[in-house]
Amino acid sequence: MGEGAKGGCAAASARTHCNSSTDTTTVQRIYLPLFLLLLLFTPRVDSSWWYIGALGARVICDNIPGLVNKQRQLCQRHPDLMQSIGEGAKEWIRECQHQFRHHRWNCSTLERDHTVFGRVMLRSSREAAFVYAISSAGVVYAITRACSQGELKTCSCDTHKRGRASDEMGDFDWGGCSDNINYGIKFAKAFVDARERMVKDARALMNLHNNRCGRMAVKRFMKLECKCHGVSGSCALRTCWLAMSDFRRTGDYLRKKYNTAVEVTMNQDGTGFMAADRNFRGTTKNDLVYVESSPDYCLMDRTAGSLGTAGRVCNKSSRGMDGCEVMCCGRGYDTTRVKRVTKCECKFKWCCAVECSDCEDTVDVHTCKPHKRPDWLDLT
Repeated sequence: MGEGAKGGCAAASARTHCNSSTDTTTVQRIYLPLFLLLLLFTPRVDSSWWYIGALGARVICDNIPGLVNKQRQLCQRHPDLMQSIGEGAKEWIRECQHQFRHHRWNCSTLERDHTVFGRVMLRSSREAAFVYAISSAGVVYAITRACSQGELKTCSCDTHKRGRASDEMGDFDWGGCSDNINYGIKFAKAFVDARERMVKDARALMNLHNNRCGRMAVKRFMKLECKCHGVSGSCALRTCWLAMSDFRRTGDYLRKKYNTAVEVTMNQDGTGFMAADRNFRGTTKNDLVYVESSPDYCLMDRTAGSLGTAGRVCNKSSRGMDGCEVMCCGRGYDTTRVKRVTKCECKFKWCCAVECSDCEDTVDVHTCKPHKRPDWLDLT
């Protein structure tokens, strides 16, 4: 073996490290220039961590200008947590799209755009309020779940609850593996809020408030799960622990908060905000808040981040947000007859399968018409 090899990866104990370094360098050499070009030609928004899992923690943490120093440090120090956040991001984006699937703004993401949602997030609207809340909730949920599953080095189950307690069914002993929701909230607050705490303006205060609402929404739906130890499976003796509910409950809750979101203005000393409506009587502590009104999202408007509703499927018989009149903004709709194959005539077959036939039927699909240019614009 030559001198170059001796100075490189000659030692068996160093092979793994050398190969790992070579792989990392190769990834950086291939993807980093393309990624930085992407950053250069897309608008910058506050939450660059939304796509933290795209290229791997080390590459992301060192090179994305959208992360502030504290976020970058946490990212580099906890690459396993960043992996959890990356996986969690897919989940909360799917939940956002589920909640708004029948609305003009349907939480659509933009491919090859590091801002994820485009310019729509530049506006301090109720849509931005919901996204910040659901994304913050998603971080809490993903980290807490990873803690309980033993995937992280820095946390595990919550072992603080000890002794006896009671509920409507009687007494029980604390035990099992409670979800460590407090650790998830603590890390999410430190990481997600870091950028907002560097700025003192209305948008930063709005984001901080909605981030908190999202975190607390996950904790709100912690549920008691128990195991019975009595004779013949009776519940004379129970061991119980706290577990997170399905993320859908958090999404449903925040979706309702979106409907009742409160418009606010910054107070004179810049330390908080108050309801824009002087007749508002109450507290905004647990409400989503926004500063600017939303566009109607009817037409494509690149400056506002609106994709418009042309071509969107609508429900002809509905009077709700998914109805053709509302979804199409009065432009009308086109109807197309399409063939649809569904499972039908299903029968249970012993043991243990269900056999179904394929049934074909024809259905009408209604899609919103595009915006029609006024005739005078076509005159020369």
